[in-house]
Amino acid sequence: MFNQRTNPIYAKAREVVQSGQLGDTKRLVWIVTNWYRTQAYYDSGSWRATWNGEGGGVLLNQAPHNLDLWQWIFGMPKRIHAFCTIGKYHNIGVEDDVTIYGEYENGATATFITTTGEAPGSNRLEISGTKGKLVLEDGKLKWWRLKEDERITCAECKNGFVWPESDYEEFTAPEPDGHPEILNNFADHIIDGTPLLAPGEEGLNSLSVSNAAYVSAWTDDWADIPVAENIFEEYLSKLCHNEKQTKKLPIMSEPAEKLAERWRVRW
Repeated sequence: MFNQRTNPIYAKAREVVQSGQLGDTKRLVWIVTNWYRTQAYYDSGSWRATWNGEGGGVLLNQAPHNLDLWQWIFGMPKRIHAFCTIGKYHNIGVEDDVTIYGEYENGATATFITTTGEAPGSNRLEISGTKGKLVLEDGKLKWWRLKEDERITCAECKNGFVWPESDYEEFTAPEPDGHPEILNNFADHIIDGTPLLAPGEEGLNSLSVSNAAYVSAWTDDWADIPVAENIFEEYLSKLCHNEKQTKKLPIMSEPAEKLAERWRVRW
């Protein structure tokens, strides 16, 4: 249910990058720290923020949509080095603060920063290529389109302080109710063969990134993608086993009127 793929802002960014209009990709930087949660949120259920109940923290609960959009727009990195801090801002046994650094086959890099412990937080996605830059923030896509590929300017210009000329444009569009759109698209695919916006097998991509981030953090080393499953399972099994030895809170449920609050995110 990758409903954010229906958001025209992200779809436009994907179109620009995948069509080559941004040139050869250089860098992605995503700061998504507006997933703020209080301790009461984590205390509301014994399954929350546990290896046995969720399989992780902010990477598994809050950030999967962002991780999906990262790879959907920019592609899958070949390896990553990650720092996942356990209980930095909350009394929990899983990560609530993460920084991921990724490398690509073509030399491009990606930096992904997320947490549930900063307020008011930010949500800014910046993508650069040899032909310009995109910035997605506050429901707006800003596009600086270079008039000449930066690599040509760098190699051929005789002036050492020239700033490449660019055209600027902005793109905005109302954010749709993405969940019904994904469901309707799925039905249209079954009935009419309409291409899927979020094919099921692509759910493995964001999970591959988060699994590799965990392995990197656990081993304090680079982790290739796809990750070595035996290493991931070994570490996760130990964490789950150790967690079961500790006393757990009784299972609690949240009032129905509060369930909708988790969707109020400033994408």
